[in-house]
Amino acid sequence: MIAWSAALTAAGFTLIIPEVADYELRRNFLLTGLHASIAELDRLKSSLPYAPITTRVMLKAAELWADARRAGQPTADPKELDCDVIIAAQALEAGAVVATENVGHLSRFVAASDRRSITP
Repeated sequence: MIAWSAALTAAGFTLIIPEVADYELRRNFLLTGLHASIAELDRLKSSLPYAPITTRVMLKAAELWADARRAGQPTADPKELDCDVIIAAQALEAGAVVATENVGHLSRFVAASDRRSITP
């Protein structure tokens, strides 16, 4: 991931780390004691723009969540936070394409590409 992000930024791409993505990774690294991975995540965060969760993002995420449910296309269990809609709301605010391994869920809301297909 570090080499991939370095190659993209060297090629002129702007990569943004959404706060909720940091949360999803960090909680699992903490759970499993992957301290070196936490350090790598911190290094990545210090070298790339970081998008904090804002009230405006959460209001948009709630709208996306409700729209998906009304359309019969939820992306998570109704009791889950549903980080996908939060990431989608942040991408919409930034006018960004989401690099993900979960294109199916995110592409319902925003432009999304499999991160492995995004190359410099």
